[in-house]
Amino acid sequence: MPVTFRAATFNMENLFNRARVLNLQDRNQTTDLLGQIAELEGLLKKDIYSSQDKAEILRLSGALSDYIEIREDRAKLFAGRGSKRRVAVSGAGEWDGIMAYRRARVSDMARASTAAVVKELKADVLCTVEVEDRTILSDFNSQMLGSRRFKYPMLIDANDPRGIDVGILSKFEIVNITTHMFDKDSKGTIFSRDCLEIELKLPDGRPLYFLCNHLKSQGYGAKAANDAKRLRQAKRIAEILSSAYDLSKDLVIVAGDMNDKPGSAALAPLLGLPNLFDVLELQFSDPADRWTYKYRKQFDQIDFLLVSKPLKNGFQQATIERRGLYGIQSITGDIPFPSVTTPTTAASDHCAVVAEFAI
Repeated sequence: MPVTFRAATFNMENLFNRARVLNLQDRNQTTDLLGQIAELEGLLKKDIYSSQDKAEILRLSGALSDYIEIREDRAKLFAGRGSKRRVAVSGAGEWDGIMAYRRARVSDMARASTAAVVKELKADVLCTVEVEDRTILSDFNSQMLGSRRFKYPMLIDANDPRGIDVGILSKFEIVNITTHMFDKDSKGTIFSRDCLEIELKLPDGRPLYFLCNHLKSQGYGAKAANDAKRLRQAKRIAEILSSAYDLSKDLVIVAGDMNDKPGSAALAPLLGLPNLFDVLELQFSDPADRWTYKYRKQFDQIDFLLVSKPLKNGFQQATIERRGLYGIQSITGDIPFPSVTTPTTAASDHCAVVAEFAI
C-alpha cells in the first residue's frame, strides 16, 4: 500500500511580534528607515565617538524612536532629558546595551486567519516562514489549530536580527535536523535566515527530506545586491541537494518563500536542477494560474514546493490556498475566510501551497 501524505509551505507573515518598521504600507519609507537604523547601529559600534558622531546618535535615536529603542544594560549611553539630553560616553566600550526594534501588535483575528489557512491545508508537514521563535510556533500549534495540530513543531533561531525564521510543523517524526545558518562562501554568510534541512520518518519507515527556506527579499536594499544574494543562496541549496541526495531516488522536498519568480536568473541554479520539479507547474499548465503573492496589481509565484523525481511520480494534486488574502473575492471570486475582514486581519500577503502524494 502506498503512503499518502500532504506537504505544504506558507509564509505566515504575522506569526511573530513583527518589527513596527516592517509593518508600514510604504516600502520606500521602510527602506529609508532601515537605512537610518543601519547608520545608527554603525555609529553606536564605534570605539570613539566624535562630536559629530554624538550629534548624529542623538538625532537618529530621536528621529527613530517610534521604531527602535536603545536599551542600556551597564553604564548609560545618554544623560539628561529633553533639550539637555546628550551622549554621555566617549565610545562603545564605555556602555553596554542593545538597539531593539519596537514591535507592532498583531490582532487575534490575524492569527485566526492564519490558523484557518493552516487547518484548510490538511497538511502532514508544513514549512513555516516568518515565524519568530519556537515558543510562538508551539503556542500557535497547540492553541489555534485544534484537531489539526501537529505533533512536532520545530524552529531554530537563525541569522535574521529581526527574528524572521523558518520552521516546520510535522505529523511525522523528526529524525535529524541540520542548520545551514553558518554556511559561507568567499563573500561571507550565505543565508539571510537559514536553509533548515530536516529528515522525517514516514509511517512505513522511509526517510523524507525537507529543506525549508526564505531567500533574500526584493523589497529592502538595492536590487542588484538583493539579486546577487539570492543567487548565492539558490546556488548553495543546489549544492546541498547535489552533494547529499540522489534526486532520482530520494524523497526530497525544497519548500519556502524564494522571493523571486520562475525564470529569474537568481533562481536558475535551483529551478534548473535535473530531477527537481515544481508542483505548481505539474498542476497548472498556465503560468498565470500559479501566483502565490500579490503586491498592488502584481501577481507572482514566489512560493515553491519543489520535489524530487519519486515524489513527482507519486504526485496527485496541488492547490494554492488564497482565501487568507484580503480582497481576494474581487480578484478570483473566492470567498475569504470569515476572519479576513481588513488588510490587518488577513492571514498573510502570501498564499499557501499544498500538494498531495501517494508513494
